[in-house]
Amino acid sequence: MSVQDSAALQIGLVLFPRVTQLDFTGPLQVFSSVPGVQIHLIWKRIEPVASDSVMTITPTTTFADCPQLDVICVPGGFGTDDMINDEEMLAFLRRQAEGARYITSVCTGSLVLGAAGLLKGYHAATHWTAMDFLAAFGAIPTRTRVCVDRNRITGGGVTAGIDFALTLVSLLVDRRTAELIQLRLEYNPAPPFNAGSPDTAPPEVLASMKERIAPAQVRRTEMIGRAAARLA
Repeated sequence: MSVQDSAALQIGLVLFPRVTQLDFTGPLQVFSSVPGVQIHLIWKRIEPVASDSVMTITPTTTFADCPQLDVICVPGGFGTDDMINDEEMLAFLRRQAEGARYITSVCTGSLVLGAAGLLKGYHAATHWTAMDFLAAFGAIPTRTRVCVDRNRITGGGVTAGIDFALTLVSLLVDRRTAELIQLRLEYNPAPPFNAGSPDTAPPEVLASMKERIAPAQVRRTEMIGRAAARLA
């Protein structure tokens, strides 16, 4: 597809309470650089949605009014634990998936796709703390920054959303367009520490993080069990 053809592209990112804003604002910045693309921020109602930080986001359309999308994307965040059992959210994703060219997620958004029955038999990535939950939905957990399996494209945790979006642009438009956007954003990561993965973080840092998230992991385990049972 050429850049000129991209005017037809409809890209939607769903919102929900306690979404991690960087999960979708990273991709949003990338997608916004594609000429002519129409982007939708979607929630049940047009009302401010609180993220998991101080930021609130106003949707641009509702589940009911959203047009058929070429790309549907589910970001992650603590709020995904509630969304995996939210039938209104899951029904919306199933409807959109019927006509979408690409069904995508960032971070723990893949758990919501899984709960909607959209990842069964697909390789999928997610945040490292959620990797063990994907199999409950019939997905094949894949430890990678961006996972492409047919028309399912899933990004790893949070900052992987930029890599995910650039990869998707290369497929939707072309590599040159993706590279131009990367250059415009000066996306040239050089992190100050090598602690961005459980494989490279110092053992004491990893242990501290696991201790911090332990209560949330207990709740997520319960919610995943409910969602998997409902899906079955």
